[in-house]
Formats: sequence, C-alpha cells, structure tokens
Amino acid sequence: MTTPDIADYATYIAGLPRVLAGAAALFRDADGRVLIVEPNYREGWVLPGGTVESDTGETPRQAARRETAEEIGLDVELGALLAIDWVHGTARPPIVAYLYDGGVLSDAQLAAIRLQEEELISWKLVEAAEVSAHLPGSLAPRVLAALDALASGRGPAELENGRAAR
Repeated sequence: MTTPDIADYATYIAGLPRVLAGAAALFRDADGRVLIVEPNYREGWVLPGGTVESDTGETPRQAARRETAEEIGLDVELGALLAIDWVHGTARPPIVAYLYDGGVLSDAQLAAIRLQEEELISWKLVEAAEVSAHLPGSLAPRVLAALDALASGRGPAELENGRAAR
C-alpha cells in the first residue's frame, strides 16, 4: 500500500469549490421583539454575528458567540440552531449562514449592551412584523423562519436564499 502524495492532496484540496460561512444570534426581549444592529459599513440593519473564522478552527456556534461578544458586549451561551441558509452570490462564493437562538434578554442585559464602535452605529428592538422592513435580502425571511422554528418547536429551518429548501 502506498502513502498518498501530500503535494497531490494539497493540490486536490486547493481545487475544491469554496463556500463562506457566517453565524449570528437571534435575541429577543420579553415582548418578543428582535434585536437588530446597524452597521457603519453598509446600508440597513443586521443581526449580531459575522464570519466564521474556519481557518483557525472556529465553529459556527463559536463564531456567533464571539461576534456577539465583540459587537454588543454580551457573552451569552447560545441555544439551538434555528436556521441554516445557503445564500448564492454573484461577486462572491455562496455563504452558509447559521442562525442560533440567543434567547430572551433581560432588562439588565439590554441595558448592558455596548456597541463595537468600529463596526456598529446603533441597535434597536423591532416587532416580528417589522423585520422585513429592516433586514436586507435573505436575512429577513431567515429571521422569520427562525422565529417560526422557535414557535413550532420543529427544529432548524433549512433554507436557500431565505426560502424553505423543500
């Protein structure tokens, strides 16, 4: 039996398709409103979250928690995976977006939010009915699917570009 050539394997890996990964947390208040943040690097609102640093071995869950701590100053143990969304791109590889349950934040936690000034301008809570007016692209339907997964208890929503995959 021969040992595979490491150079050949590296060439094989380098030639595989690429996909990006992002992870975010869905936080709510006691009234069920969704926490959104306003970035300074693009128009519109988003959820606390960001890129999964997979090159360092970071998992999507770890990324969502790290990004939340960095962006809003809350280090919260995340709950269940609520949605996973395959999002096609034209000027970039596809993104796999993971959305975790951040839970219901207490008044004290909401008061403790501290924004990462290098990336964020502000934050606010919005009713579920207002989500589509604030979140761009496939993010709004992803959040609504996640809220539905929470309400129904059916587990994570499998999405493609924010729509049900099947």
